Amino acid sequence: MLVDRFLHTERSQYQRIDIFDTYRYGRVFALDGIIMTTDLDEFMYHEMLVHVPMFLHPNPKRVLIIGGGDGGSLREVLKHDTVEEAILCEIDPKVIEAARKYLNTSVEFDNPRAKIVNENGVEFVAKFKDSFDVIIVDSTDPTAGEGGHLFTEKFYQACYEALTENGVFSAETESPVLDPSWVKLAYKRIKKVFPVTRLYLGFMSSYPSGCWSYTFASKGADPVEDFDPQKVENFRKELKYYNSDVHKAAFALPNFVREIIRNL
Repeated sequence: MLVDRFLHTERSQYQRIDIFDTYRYGRVFALDGIIMTTDLDEFMYHEMLVHVPMFLHPNPKRVLIIGGGDGGSLREVLKHDTVEEAILCEIDPKVIEAARKYLNTSVEFDNPRAKIVNENGVEFVAKFKDSFDVIIVDSTDPTAGEGGHLFTEKFYQACYEALTENGVFSAETESPVLDPSWVKLAYKRIKKVFPVTRLYLGFMSSYPSGCWSYTFASKGADPVEDFDPQKVENFRKELKYYNSDVHKAAFALPNFVREIIRNL
């Protein structure tokens, strides 16, 4: 990745924050030296993380995003007109400040339906019971910054309890090519908490291996059997990656990925 110019570098209480322009990927946002978003492909990640659970809920009104300080997941959530409140819980206020100044993904930070809180996601979600229709975990890697706190069974249990009766959940769960142990660990812990748990995949060209995993979970809804493709076909907001066929195909796992989560 050939860098054109550095725009912002600082070390916050939690991590090092870098934002720089490149010739091929456009603007890049990195934490502790690990790429979080690039202009070229951030939509791939954010659309798959957000729209899979959002289209599974019959009427998502209240959504919690944990992590996601760049704002991309918030942007995608607020494309759904049913949403009355979307809370973005980002532990590091410096990430919010930098994103607001430098990243196009922060476009919805001032939306009246959005609320930004700077708290530890584990502690924040534990304050709620039966409160959110959708919870989306847009975390850093478990080896970067505070990301590891968002890969524990205690955290997933708190998310379960904070969801409403028909609530749905999604989380980024790393690369099955380069980090199969983290995929397995996250999936196993989520499955111990939620009655319905399904791994799914998507392309993400700037992430290691280009293949990324996500885990969907719910209190009852199956992401394939209960998916209504017509809801996606009727959606009038811009989607660059996600569509109804991609949704269904994402849950068709290659054999090597099936093996990672076999017998869990």
